[in-house]
Amino acid sequence: MSDLKLNAQHHCCGGRVRYYQHFSHVCDAPMRFAIFLPPQSQYDSVPVLYFLSGLTCTEENFTVKSGVQREAAELGIAVVAPDTSPRDTGILGEDTDYDLGTGAGFYVDATQPPWQAHYQMYSYVVEELPRLVESQFPILSEKRGIFGHSMGGHGALVCALRNPQRYLSVSAFAPIAAPKQCQWGKKAFSHYLGEEETLWNDYDATELVQQKTWLDKPILIDQGTEDNFLAQQQLLPEKFAQACESVGQPLNLHYREGYDHSYFFIMSFIREHLGHHAKFLFG
Repeated sequence: MSDLKLNAQHHCCGGRVRYYQHFSHVCDAPMRFAIFLPPQSQYDSVPVLYFLSGLTCTEENFTVKSGVQREAAELGIAVVAPDTSPRDTGILGEDTDYDLGTGAGFYVDATQPPWQAHYQMYSYVVEELPRLVESQFPILSEKRGIFGHSMGGHGALVCALRNPQRYLSVSAFAPIAAPKQCQWGKKAFSHYLGEEETLWNDYDATELVQQKTWLDKPILIDQGTEDNFLAQQQLLPEKFAQACESVGQPLNLHYREGYDHSYFFIMSFIREHLGHHAKFLFG
C-alpha cells in the first residue's frame, strides 16, 4: 500500500475530492481512482459507494460532472470512482477502438490473450480496490454499495449480483443490461472471454439475476427515453426487466422522458440514487 500516490485534491461541499494512483497487482499495471470523503469522515468512519463509469471515461468524469458530492456530503457517504481500464499496457490495439481496450475494460476478468495479462477489472473492483481504499480511509467496509453508468451500470449489476454478501445496495443509470445480446457486449466478451458464449453468463446481469441472489432487496435503474444507445439496442433494459419479473426480483425501472445518455441525465437523478443507497447503507 506504500505506493499510493496523491495526484490532486480539491475541497468540495465541506469534504475532499482526491485523485490517486497506485500499482495494481491484480492488473499488473498502474491504476487510478477518485474518492470523495464527506465532512463526516473527519471525525468518524462512513459508508461507501463505488461508482463504475462507462466507455471512454476515466476516474474524473463522474466526480467532475455528476454533482454527487453535494448529496454525499449531506448524507455522510464516501464515493469511490475507479478508472475504467488499465492504460498504456503495451497491448497491441488497446487504443484502436473506443469500445475495446483502453477505457473499455467492461469490468470482466479477461481470460484471452493478450488481454488477460492486465485486464482484470472485475477482481480489481470487487477485491483489490476495496481492500486498498477501506484500509487507508475512514470507511465502514461492512457498509458498501455500488452503482454505475452504461458499461459501468453493467459492471455494478454484475458485481452486486455475484457478490450479495459484499454489497448492501445496487443501482444503475442506463446500464448495458444484457451484454450477450448487444453488439458492445458481443465484441468485448469475444475478445476478453473467448467465443464460448456460455462463459459470458458470469458477466451478464440478465443471466445472473435469474440465479435469485438479490431477491430481498430492490434494484434501481433509470433510463432516458431519448438515449440514442437505447434506440440502437445496446442497453436492452426490457430484457433485464423480463428476467427480473420471471424470478420475482424487485426492480424499480424508471423511463425518464426526454433524457439522453449524458452526464446531464446522471446529474438530474443522482439525488434519487443516493437516497436509494442510503436506505440500505444506514438501514
